[in-house]
Amino acid sequence: MASIERVRRPGGTQGGLGSFLLGCVLAVAGGYLLLQQVQVHGGYWRWFGNNTFGLTLVPLLLGVGLLFFNGKSLPGWILSIAGVVIIFAGIISSMDIYFANTSLYNVLIMLLLLVGGLGLIARSFR
Repeated sequence: MASIERVRRPGGTQGGLGSFLLGCVLAVAGGYLLLQQVQVHGGYWRWFGNNTFGLTLVPLLLGVGLLFFNGKSLPGWILSIAGVVIIFAGIISSMDIYFANTSLYNVLIMLLLLVGGLGLIARSFR
């Protein structure tokens, strides 16, 4: 009997499992619909001027070279990690993110689903 009571009370609160699950479904549906309206476009590599992607590979290549020479090389690990971070930061910074054109009705439905689901989840933990 205690295990059934524990399932009915998510998070050890008096909230119901049904409202928690319904909230999860609504929040996931609203989040999915909202993210479907987001468009991501890649742009040109804009670090240190135009067409300088090769320059950002230098720290990574030096680090990998040092690691092949000595796998315990601290400068090799630092350069390798810094090179990967620079490359990922450059990729992210060259993205253009837009919200696609849609009707106000669709936006309201998406936001109401998302916020309503989060509200039900919060209420089930109260």
